[in-house]
Amino acid sequence: MARRIRARGLAAGRTPAQIAEEIHEACSPQFGTTRIKGHRLSHGIALADVIEQVRALFEREAKPAPGIGETLLSAYESGLKRPGPEYLHYLCTVYRVEPAALGYEGPCICGHGHRGPAAATFEVADGAQLSVDTRAPRVRPSGDEEAPHEGQEDENILRRTLLQLLSDKPPAKLDGPALGALEGIRRRMDETLVRATVSPAMLDQWEEVTQGFGRQYTTTAPLRLLCDVVLELSAVRNAMHHRQPIDLQERLCRMAAQLAGLSGMIMINLGDHRLARSFFRTGRIAADETGDRALRAWVTARESLVPLYYGDAREALNLAKKSRDLAGTVPCAAQAMAPVVEARALAMLSGTDSKKEIVDQAKRALARARNAFSHIKGDEREDMAFGYTERQLYFYQGDVLTKLGQTLEAEVVLEQALDKYQDHILDQTLIRLDRAQCRLIEGDVTEALQIGTEALKLLGPEYRTEFIMRPALAFEQAVMQRDRNHPGLAGYREQLRPEQVANEGKAGA
Repeated sequence: MARRIRARGLAAGRTPAQIAEEIHEACSPQFGTTRIKGHRLSHGIALADVIEQVRALFEREAKPAPGIGETLLSAYESGLKRPGPEYLHYLCTVYRVEPAALGYEGPCICGHGHRGPAAATFEVADGAQLSVDTRAPRVRPSGDEEAPHEGQEDENILRRTLLQLLSDKPPAKLDGPALGALEGIRRRMDETLVRATVSPAMLDQWEEVTQGFGRQYTTTAPLRLLCDVVLELSAVRNAMHHRQPIDLQERLCRMAAQLAGLSGMIMINLGDHRLARSFFRTGRIAADETGDRALRAWVTARESLVPLYYGDAREALNLAKKSRDLAGTVPCAAQAMAPVVEARALAMLSGTDSKKEIVDQAKRALARARNAFSHIKGDEREDMAFGYTERQLYFYQGDVLTKLGQTLEAEVVLEQALDKYQDHILDQTLIRLDRAQCRLIEGDVTEALQIGTEALKLLGPEYRTEFIMRPALAFEQAVMQRDRNHPGLAGYREQLRPEQVANEGKAGA
């Protein structure tokens, strides 16, 4: 059917995009042909041809070969998977259409159209040509295109940041415009939540994407993931702009709470506690709309980490107790997370010279966490972002014991935690710094500095945010209180401040 439609369309002088739409309309009812597959059929090319064209684009831009293959493209065409922002950009470039034409909402990551005259060409079947848009990205669409929706400017700022992260340029930074864009999208979500027709299939897809972001939380650089998550949050907000049926509205609110909470978690990692609090506040508003105690407790438990990491242990303790009360008797991640935060806050308040009653109180909280963890459902025990895993339990238990000065127990637990953290560079670094702190408490300054130095060596520049550097600087201060002239301090400082050391070397030269 597609071959006949294509032949008649070419004979009538129709464009590939027009032919693709006809193929979709004719074949979709009987065969479930998606829009993206319709475009490939309209060009009369095979999966392998599209893959080769995408690879050629990557090669032209001096990027490493992409991981996309025929199996993945077939999954896109069958609707089982949705292409990420980068692959969607290149597929739009190959077919010379916008994401909506391929069946995906929202503008392309590049911020401009793919139908303009300035293009490079690729040879395809039957001597036809495909054009590849080579113009520089622009922010605002031209007059002949659809008018931008509210917040389009903020989304474009994040897309430019994401494009820079995907390029070989120096890593993008969380500068003023990016911070303003994040805050603008979050504020509009707040406005929509207090006033708000998508299909169940689209919601299924969004929920799958949201869970995918949770899995990426441990493996993707924070700023890169933040751009993806907040752009998805903006898409959910656009869907909520008008009131939905109650069941769909609840699902949208759940996704909004999860995406806002995940954004808050990433902002903690990036070292911006003000925006982290704002995103968690948005998450609480959305979670309250669902009436789900477990979700409300999860957002509050995650929010308690902001004061925990930024110096107000008493507020962290209060939020953890609030999370515990919200969870009630519902077996969920917050039931295990909240008592761990309680224990960490108690340890911070008492310090390494803790009295026995404080130590006992913190250990009882850890025991409650272990008991709650045993009742969490299986899928939540594998989810680092929206659930609570065994390795997180080990890590935080080791952190509590370190802060309480219980070094023998702490080192055993931290060793177990490190074995389980092979894909999360931030937590690996924090675990190693805790182990270094244990050695320092025991008086072995040399080994403590060796462990701390090795931890920082593994930390790439994209992970050196305030969140991770604060404990690293605190460890330096703790060493100086013990022995400010220790020979190992120079090597540790070289890893702690590599740019400063490099500049001093240039000045000396």
